[in-house]
Amino acid sequence: MALSDMKVFNQYLQSATIETLAQMVEKFNAASAGSIVLTADGFDGDFMQQSFWGALHAAQRRVDRYATNTTAAATALAQLQHNSVKVAGGFGPISWEPAQLTWVQKNPSEAIEVISRNLAEAIMSDQLNTAILALVTAIEAQATATFDTGTGPMAYADINSAHAKFGDSSMLIVADVMDGAMYHSLIGLNLANTPQLFQAANVTVVEILGKRVVVTDAAALRETGSGAEAKVLGLVAGAAIVHDGSDLITNIETSNGAQRIATTFQADYSFGLGLKGYAWDVTNGGKSPDATDLATASNWDKVATSIKHTAGVLAKSDV
Repeated sequence: MALSDMKVFNQYLQSATIETLAQMVEKFNAASAGSIVLTADGFDGDFMQQSFWGALHAAQRRVDRYATNTTAAATALAQLQHNSVKVAGGFGPISWEPAQLTWVQKNPSEAIEVISRNLAEAIMSDQLNTAILALVTAIEAQATATFDTGTGPMAYADINSAHAKFGDSSMLIVADVMDGAMYHSLIGLNLANTPQLFQAANVTVVEILGKRVVVTDAAALRETGSGAEAKVLGLVAGAAIVHDGSDLITNIETSNGAQRIATTFQADYSFGLGLKGYAWDVTNGGKSPDATDLATASNWDKVATSIKHTAGVLAKSDV
């Protein structure tokens, strides 16, 4: 491939990446029962802010027909605000020497396939891991949504106890998210009903006892070192919504000056992240958060009136 073809090559690479990512997202959403939804919807600005009506169930009261007719306390009709936040990421640079890649000259589509597939998988992995990090952070901060066994290893009964935190709304939980070690620990407890539904990179979706299980070694699901803990998320549909930033920027540059001509590829991208029942704190968390910001519980404010109207529950135990 001649150096003059780099611009055309870059355009095909970007299109192939977007198409590959869209296909992977569609398969993942279907297989995970929509608990973590990866969307191709655009995301403008630093935040996406949506208003919704607060619950009014607390207005219900008992009445004594024979008591003195005193003033009843009013329940305010109020709107609450849900905030999603835009997260930025990058890929590369990846470098190579055109003179050494004679195979590219024979078939440029090979390079497009390799780079676009890896870029798409990297973006999807980042979106999923970031969503899990935020979900663990937000849910674990709520005592009414967290079941801590205090000892290990975790059993499926412990995950069920976490589901019980939702009480009569536990049927809303459609999927559990755990790492590979936890998954195999459960399999060791003779939970062997595990047809594989989806697999891409380091993400596997299976089914255990009729409930979807997303298996991925996200760092947020297992703490290491002193006080190490294993964590399992029980999520409702739409627990986390990831919006494509629609701003994938790719660039290929060829430079002189060294003994051989060198070429580098680099990409910038972004995505929006929102959690059901929680709002990103635009004051404390700020714009374009890093991993530390996203893992800070005070940056995720519970805005849903009831815990049953939030993203889900968390089970955790000592490793």
